[in-house]
Amino acid sequence: MSAVQETAPGYRANRTLPLRVEALRQWRRRRTLVMAGVLAALPFIMIIAFAVGGGPDGGPGGRDGRDGRVSLIDTATASGANFAATCLFVSAGFLLVVPVALFCGDTVASEAGWSSLRYLLASPVPRARLLWSKLVVALGFSLAAIVLLPVVALAAGTAAYGWGPLRLPTGGALAAADTVPRLALAAAFVFVSQLVTAGLAFWLSTRTDAPLGAVGGAVGLTIVGNVLDAVTALGSWREFLPAHWQFAWADALQPQLEWGGMVKGAAVSVSYAVVLFALAFRGFSRKDIVS
Repeated sequence: MSAVQETAPGYRANRTLPLRVEALRQWRRRRTLVMAGVLAALPFIMIIAFAVGGGPDGGPGGRDGRDGRVSLIDTATASGANFAATCLFVSAGFLLVVPVALFCGDTVASEAGWSSLRYLLASPVPRARLLWSKLVVALGFSLAAIVLLPVVALAAGTAAYGWGPLRLPTGGALAAADTVPRLALAAAFVFVSQLVTAGLAFWLSTRTDAPLGAVGGAVGLTIVGNVLDAVTALGSWREFLPAHWQFAWADALQPQLEWGGMVKGAAVSVSYAVVLFALAFRGFSRKDIVS
């Protein structure tokens, strides 16, 4: 560092690779715009599907009447809030995993694939600073992607089905004034639950020069977690799987807000994510950068 300061007066490590510069670089990437377009289009595709099918269950009233049970999808057309909750429900398990894995898994590996990573470090950008800037921007874009879907769904659903209370599958309803804060809480939990995927993707991104390998590896391991959670023979061991809590945000849509599942799920997700982020920083600090 002293040699750098002698040859470059005014050099400050914390001023290299500003967040706004990194954010602008990532925003201009084609994959960012494509992913935003896909997420924004999903609510409109679902509205068209409901219009063509006549309702969530294909009938004029939206239910087929086979039994008395009602699911969240059965109430999708009850109001804009119900439609937003349904879009979150159908996408939280997989679709929202993809942008998180993409933004966090592509960020470092793509620089290595373009052979520009060593030039960034020669600027000189400290390794920890480079990773920190890329991680913050990647998480910011991931959060934006997760928020974009319910926001567009709420606006489109309100235009298509009207504004009103959120009808609950278990009976009763949330007042219209309470729906937006509850949906915001649900989206926030979805983001926290995806931190494990973000950590996996980011760690893999520092280990490989192939962006698709990092993104695909994170998505694949997330799917493995979902499969393991479906194995009921594991019993209480499933509670240590982040996938076990991925739909705990539904507790935010109950008449009486339930925090238990969301707190446990957040604790599991953050714990795994912290370890994975630490491994990424530790491994990258010792890695021989040749690309």
